[in-house]
Amino acid sequence: MTLDTIWVYAEVVDGEVSSTTLELLTKARDLADTVACVYAGDDADDVAETLGSYGAETVYATGDLEGALVGVPVAAAIAAAVEAGDGPDAVLAATTYDGRDVAARLAVKLDRTVITNCVDVEVDDDTLVGTEPIFGGATDIKTKLTGEGPYIVLIRPKSFAAESSDGGEADVEDLDVPDLGSSAGAIVSDRFVEESEGPKLDEADLVVSGGRGLGEADKFALVADLAKSLGGAAGASRAIVDAGWVPYSQQVGQTGKVVKPNVYIACGISGATQHLVGMKGSKNIIAINKDPEAPIFGVADLGIVGDVHKVMPLLIEALASR
Repeated sequence: MTLDTIWVYAEVVDGEVSSTTLELLTKARDLADTVACVYAGDDADDVAETLGSYGAETVYATGDLEGALVGVPVAAAIAAAVEAGDGPDAVLAATTYDGRDVAARLAVKLDRTVITNCVDVEVDDDTLVGTEPIFGGATDIKTKLTGEGPYIVLIRPKSFAAESSDGGEADVEDLDVPDLGSSAGAIVSDRFVEESEGPKLDEADLVVSGGRGLGEADKFALVADLAKSLGGAAGASRAIVDAGWVPYSQQVGQTGKVVKPNVYIACGISGATQHLVGMKGSKNIIAINKDPEAPIFGVADLGIVGDVHKVMPLLIEALASR
């Protein structure tokens, strides 16, 4: 059983459709007969081919938002379409800053419930059931939406594999934004992007992460050097993010980013459940820890019992010699 129509809130970063949007489109194809996207901007033609190749038949574009806080006009536009009888059966958005803003505002405007933090979603009796991890990821629960649609669901990144449907370019249609009144007063005056090198953490094929076992902030340089040597991205446990050693943007775990690289190397990370939630889907996990009883070894494909301060320099040296 499937729904008739699902709309996916599409996000674009640096001119490229986000990987999470492609993941949502892939899943939406299994849930509905018709899949469309909602796009905030006036350049939808530039991304219509990509969105179409992942299953979107139509891209509903808001047009130029002139620096608006995206959640305000997008939620208002979707709500107006629903109230006019032209809306979808469900709206899927990623658990990102903009995705959460759109979902929250839409839920308020339509007086609908929203399920958040889902890692899976399925159709059951013409409604949606979301799967959410609780207790630090130790247990999954299912939540069924029983009220009136459209159903609103927020999905965690990396919950699904993005797979092209080989579809053609999506049609682009205007999505009218109603008068926003005083809610349009907030605008984005500027954006500041943290400088970084190498692949993005949540998209990297190889991730090297460091934890408390590094001992001190300066030793995180070992993680960065090893990641650079392997052409990967550097991540971190919540413990060292909270300690101020590295920025939050590098945090892997339940309250950070979810990564699913081909190779994940955990250096000096004990393996608390909250961290495992963010990386246990990695294809190959390598752990370096001096404690042979560390929980991280329970999920590792290869475990090295040793001091990271001795193992990592030797590994970096070996890579440099090659």
